[in-house]
Amino acid sequence: MSRTQQRTPVRPQAPTRPVAPVGARVLPDTPDIPTWTQRLTPKHVRTALAGLGLYNNPTPQPPSIHLQQTLAVIERYGHCKSLAVSPTGRVCIHGAQGVLENAGYVTPQARGQAVQYMQEVLATWGVRMQFFAWNDLPDTPLKDVETLLTSASHRARANGA
Repeated sequence: MSRTQQRTPVRPQAPTRPVAPVGARVLPDTPDIPTWTQRLTPKHVRTALAGLGLYNNPTPQPPSIHLQQTLAVIERYGHCKSLAVSPTGRVCIHGAQGVLENAGYVTPQARGQAVQYMQEVLATWGVRMQFFAWNDLPDTPLKDVETLLTSASHRARANGA
């Protein structure tokens, strides 16, 4: 190739999104969960920053989404028993709900409704104790916690909550 001839630049192709096959199950997006900064910043500081336009408070969610967010928090930060939040940051069901409520992702009323849905699911399983006591049992694996939260979320959604 001589100096007078120039190469045409090759443009890289933009990556394409994979296309789901027809009839494939489409999963919903992962619910938004609090970051470590949101977990550690006191509510009054977040409210003051929101008043100055430097922070956007999250929108409180209904019980069905709150239960999905609870599961997402447990998956993100880890699951524990006997402590709401462990020294290493792991959470139990009750602790994950507290993290979401303190960060403004759920109202106390919607959290109470979510608790009722979890209790209803446990009752169908023949469990007659509070969800947080059931969570702390030594023979309660994480898989059962995931099933409880998912089933309660589906029940809440079926009831319009």
